Amino acid sequence: MTRQWARLRVLVALAATICAGTAAAQSSVTIYGQADMLVGAVKAPGTSSRALVADSGGMQTSYWGIKGAEDLGGGLRAVFDLNGFYRTDSGRTGRFDGDAMFSRNAFVGLESDKAGSLKLGRTTAPYFISTILFNPLVDSFVFSPTVFHTYLGAGNGRVLDPGIIGDSGWDNSLLYSSPGFGGLTFNLIYGLGEKAGDAAQNKWGGNVMYFSGAFAATLAFQQVKFDSTSGDLANAGNAFLAGFGKQTAVQGGLSYDFGVAKLFAQLQYIKTDVNDNPNGDIKHRNGQVGASVPLGAGSLLVSYAHGKTDNAQSGFRRNSAAIGYDYNLSRRTDVYVAYFYDRIQGLSHGDTFGAGVRHRF
Repeated sequence: MTRQWARLRVLVALAATICAGTAAAQSSVTIYGQADMLVGAVKAPGTSSRALVADSGGMQTSYWGIKGAEDLGGGLRAVFDLNGFYRTDSGRTGRFDGDAMFSRNAFVGLESDKAGSLKLGRTTAPYFISTILFNPLVDSFVFSPTVFHTYLGAGNGRVLDPGIIGDSGWDNSLLYSSPGFGGLTFNLIYGLGEKAGDAAQNKWGGNVMYFSGAFAATLAFQQVKFDSTSGDLANAGNAFLAGFGKQTAVQGGLSYDFGVAKLFAQLQYIKTDVNDNPNGDIKHRNGQVGASVPLGAGSLLVSYAHGKTDNAQSGFRRNSAAIGYDYNLSRRTDVYVAYFYDRIQGLSHGDTFGAGVRHRF
């Protein structure tokens, strides 16, 4: 009986090997991601004390994923991506407690060389892509002034800036990405609210991007009529957002690489409609300029953003700046030091400084 079980295990292992080899010939699956850890200090605007931190994701949020593609012939491929954030400081999944396991991406779709791609599931919003590609600190939620002014809301007690509503990735979405047309591409996204009897509860948007040699440009737009993370904002308990109807946002960006430095510029307008609210609609305007300067085996990164938020009753200005140096130890590993300054009118300034290590796999 022992010999029979041993032979059975050998046959099962052999069959698995043959099947794996056959699948590998038709498709590919890749495990990938990055680990980023920061040690430093943080002081939020309006506070007097500074907290020493050892946090995940200083230069970029840590994530890992499994992605793959199957060649269906004729230039058509089936694709999938299951990609989630995690925290290196605690080993927990997600960007925060309660975040979904695959909150970065979770989609399946079809991809064609000639017709573009269609992805279904949780996908990255094109607006977020335009935001991070046209500032030197990319998608750092710790140091990038553009990210703070776009995705991390602020307030001074008299008026609230909610930032972009709807997250950087959208649930229940359809994302179409065009093939390239001489350096020009576009992306369109639609997110369903899945609320019975209310087809108007939706999100939609897109972007256009152009890359030609040293020059690049983008224009992005999105409209959000609900927030899946906090439910209907009319009932979210914040007086400034009571009566939330929709939010519209538009952004433009430019970059040019002179060799000795790559320069970036962005302009953005966000309007949050709050119906029958005595405080009035919330309007946000901001601009960003920055540069990435090659220096040794790394790059010096500088960025400055100025913004203004107001409603019918009050408003405030916000000035944010960052400087950092990112040094490449190898193609996959880099170390960095950075400082971020954030001043909201009516509050004492906040700042963050620290050093970290990032490894891509």
